[in-house]
Amino acid sequence: MQTHYKEKKIKLDEKYTRYEIARILGARSLQLAMDAPILLKLGKEELEELNYDVLKIAEKELEAGILPITVKRPLPKKSEREIKKLTEEEIKESLEKKAEREKKEFEEKEEKKKERIEVREEKEIMDEGEMMEITKPVDEDVEEEAEGEVEV
Repeated sequence: MQTHYKEKKIKLDEKYTRYEIARILGARSLQLAMDAPILLKLGKEELEELNYDVLKIAEKELEAGILPITVKRPLPKKSEREIKKLTEEEIKESLEKKAEREKKEFEEKEEKKKERIEVREEKEIMDEGEMMEITKPVDEDVEEEAEGEVEV
């Protein structure tokens, strides 16, 4: 009987990890503790021999392979991407391209910043109120006549 138990244990170890076995036994023993029906046909003598221990009953059910519990394992995604070693020239080119991109992005940010400042300044000028108009030659003549009268 002892060798049979070891054979079952080896088969379980090949099928499940020890953590999965612990999780399955824990879940099933909890179910049994909550009065779930026992899936094995055990006689009263066997139950007394197991001392009505739910963990031992769950272990017997697992060894018998009758538990309706499945284990889902996340598997790593396979990728068939070749990794190519870059030459020093290719590394320099990629670094130069990256530097050019960063410089261009920086210049664009600076340009946008200047535009925002100009818009803000124009808005402040408009809000302050006083607006100067371009004078017409006719207006200048009227002002000079007015000044001339005052002097006399």
